[in-house]
Amino acid sequence: MGRLPASTSPLSSLREAVGADFTAAVGQLSELVRIPAMAWASFDPSELDKAARHVAALMQEAGIADVDILQAPRPDGGQGAPAVVGRRPARNGKPTLMLYAHYDVQPAGDITLWDSPPFEAVERAGRLWGRGVADNKAGVVLHLAAFRNALRVLGDDLELGITVLIDGEEEAGSPSLPLLLQQHSDLLAADVLVVADSGNWKVGVPALTTSLRGLILGTIEVQVLDHALHSGTYGGPLLDAVTVLSRLISTLHHDDGSVAVDGLVSSDVPGPSLSEEEFRADSGVRPGVPLVGTGSLTSRLWTKPALVIIGMDVPSVALSSDTLQPVARAKFSLSLAPESDTGAAMEAVRRHVEKHTPFGADVTFTPAGRTEGFAGDASSPAARAMLSAMEETWGVPAVCMGVGGSIPAVNILTKLYPRAEVLITGAEDPDSRAHGANESIHLGDFEKAILAEALLIARLNAPD
Repeated sequence: MGRLPASTSPLSSLREAVGADFTAAVGQLSELVRIPAMAWASFDPSELDKAARHVAALMQEAGIADVDILQAPRPDGGQGAPAVVGRRPARNGKPTLMLYAHYDVQPAGDITLWDSPPFEAVERAGRLWGRGVADNKAGVVLHLAAFRNALRVLGDDLELGITVLIDGEEEAGSPSLPLLLQQHSDLLAADVLVVADSGNWKVGVPALTTSLRGLILGTIEVQVLDHALHSGTYGGPLLDAVTVLSRLISTLHHDDGSVAVDGLVSSDVPGPSLSEEEFRADSGVRPGVPLVGTGSLTSRLWTKPALVIIGMDVPSVALSSDTLQPVARAKFSLSLAPESDTGAAMEAVRRHVEKHTPFGADVTFTPAGRTEGFAGDASSPAARAMLSAMEETWGVPAVCMGVGGSIPAVNILTKLYPRAEVLITGAEDPDSRAHGANESIHLGDFEKAILAEALLIARLNAPD
């Protein structure tokens, strides 16, 4: 790959290179969107293999010769999804930068809610639409395009080590990633980790994500009868399991909507200004629905617990019969302040459920997974370099923000490489609708994200 002629500054040379290459980058992202790779047993695993092979080919095209597709067992004994690893070793004592993203996606859900086919990338109104275009195939292409253009500008002067790790099961919790990293810990060791699975504060305003909430999942099952009963014959002296479960669920929140489980960590922290009007516009909340909880909106989103019922096992309306249901079950998702102990939080929910189950019903509490939170350091040398690169690229100050969601790989990587600096970036924005219908990214900000990461590579490669 030939080196471009030097111009007045690394930024201008990289801007020229990224601009000339951007149509190809969007084409690569569109190709990836066409592969419906989902890491659950109910979906075709061959699509994961297809996506992994495609990513491996893109790595080689970008100038990374040493590329492997690796797999490791999951804790349940099954085989994990294929991960793609590309390496360009450091030279002359330079540090190594790991670039992480994932190629697997969430299911498309109800196809009728999409304005265009979910697995066909469509460009309109300055955005690219399709399942996984934001979360997280944009991260894959962002890393490869940034490296490709940094290499094009710097040529043989690029001595920084580059390791690209593309996960194939992040949306399923990355169950096999810890073992895979342990098996190849020396191969994947890095000094700086860039996780491109987040986004920007808003369109036109770049951000470095410096905190992630933790997460616990679990199920609550109540039983009141040995078998279903005719509601007319037995109703009155007895309450059905769905009603009992509903009353139990109602105890999980205070009247103001804040989480009512005792013992959970909560804090108010300063953050970028976010008005109720902006939040309503970003979220699409209905006009008559009030916002709940206390404290600043950013604290409610980033550093306070948020409990949601994400599924229930009850008869559907279409298939319901006139009976007292003996058993009902709900699954909860509880986001936690970044510094929370997820084990302690799980026990706090268990205690609450057992204490507040009404009418003497039998209750079964079953933990279903957890992810630790993350609190980064925005003052680290790599973070300062990234913030500076963003500011120069966008032409406005970059924001340090939290994210209410969790990224399993962040904690997996930081536990294995505790001395590495961690930077969380990405191509999403408040309009991206990751995990929902009509997922999209803003193409102008996507190009800037590529340029900012290419500039970061150049800065970390510089002699000083």
